Amino acid sequence: MNYRVAEAGGQEKINMQLRDFFTLEAINLDLEAETKDEALRELVGLLGLDEKSRGILFKMLKRRENLGSTGIGRRIAIPHCRSLVVNRLRVAFGRKLSGIDFDAIDKKPVQHIFLIVAPPLEVSNQYLPVLGRIAQLGKEPDVPERLAQIESPEDFIALLEEKGV
Repeated sequence: MNYRVAEAGGQEKINMQLRDFFTLEAINLDLEAETKDEALRELVGLLGLDEKSRGILFKMLKRRENLGSTGIGRRIAIPHCRSLVVNRLRVAFGRKLSGIDFDAIDKKPVQHIFLIVAPPLEVSNQYLPVLGRIAQLGKEPDVPERLAQIESPEDFIALLEEKGV
């Protein structure tokens, strides 16, 4: 991962970019899922974990969703949790243009789903900054439409680079 280090007020600050966390294999622009549960399972599958770990992670994400939907509006959801099944922060992106009912705050179907999973104790402490960056990206006026138009995982990465998040 390429992190740029910048001096800010005498403190070393890590300037991480979202693109540093995504692999092409963890981007699916044509999810088959029709339900929130199916979408979560499909996204977890993108992380390349064994079957037992996938099951544990799915249950953790369901538990998180039961606390309150991670559908943040503007057709975007950011399901996230901490789990021992991963040893470092992992992310995935899935898209379903016809939309999935995610019980989002704006009551609209979700098309763009960013999955974030991190271990419970994370030395690099990137979980919340990554969550914040994705939420920030989702608030940009053109992002939902741009995400709907991308044609390849490479286009997705290019959009993240262009937005500089």
